[in-house]
Amino acid sequence: MDNKILLFIPMYNCEKQIVRVLGQLTDEVCSYLSEVIVINNRSTDNGEQVVQDYLKEHNLPVKVSLFRNDENYGLGGSQKMAFNYAAQNNFDYVLMLHGDDQGDISNMLPYFKNKEYENYDCFLGARFMKGSQLQGYSKFRTFGNVVYNTLFAIGCGCKVYDLGSGLNMYKVDILRDKFYLKYKDNLMFNYCMVMGQAYYKYKVKFFPIIWREDDQVSNVKMVNQAMVVLKMLGSYIINKKKFIEGEHRDKIVEDYTAQVIYSNQQ
Repeated sequence: MDNKILLFIPMYNCEKQIVRVLGQLTDEVCSYLSEVIVINNRSTDNGEQVVQDYLKEHNLPVKVSLFRNDENYGLGGSQKMAFNYAAQNNFDYVLMLHGDDQGDISNMLPYFKNKEYENYDCFLGARFMKGSQLQGYSKFRTFGNVVYNTLFAIGCGCKVYDLGSGLNMYKVDILRDKFYLKYKDNLMFNYCMVMGQAYYKYKVKFFPIIWREDDQVSNVKMVNQAMVVLKMLGSYIINKKKFIEGEHRDKIVEDYTAQVIYSNQQ
């Protein structure tokens, strides 16, 4: 029986890019997907209307729903929302593709076909490994990422080729106990996931991807984030159990909820 795969596209102020992301949903790609959800994290632009217009104009061969978070939960919070949805609706895998059109879901096609992802709990796209292609990404930022990947590899005791590329696939079975719930709701969520999957000894595979930057707007403040990330890694190394079981959110959210704004199969 084919796997039930949910594609999750987080969207925040990327109305220019989201059309290109939806354009990646070719018939071939959709043939491997059971459902697609676009989660708008309270954007202030016209992204919701752009998504609705696209879905009305294109007859995609898979169910696509547009959700709007009840609050701005951050990128991490949107991922929690998607993880919860995947578990509640009995999906086998959940795949995340960022809505800013930096990654390309076609990079997953070889693995959809040979089903290599079935051998792993976490199947993660990596920008900084052999076979990857970076377009419009500075050598300085590349060097910085490689340094941090190395530090995390040492701290976590496993290979780390990317701390969060935006093209990541997870086996839903590992998400059912919601081990990720207390992780940060902001951009640091994926860093916490890397440490969590190392702590729980999940089977992880990184694969090379194509990554580009052209008209995207970065929400990362590099120096500040670098210091916060180092502090997090240090806390994990000092006391892994305390870090993994601790509360990392600035604001406690009882339930990550969203409303369906539009579906192409209403």
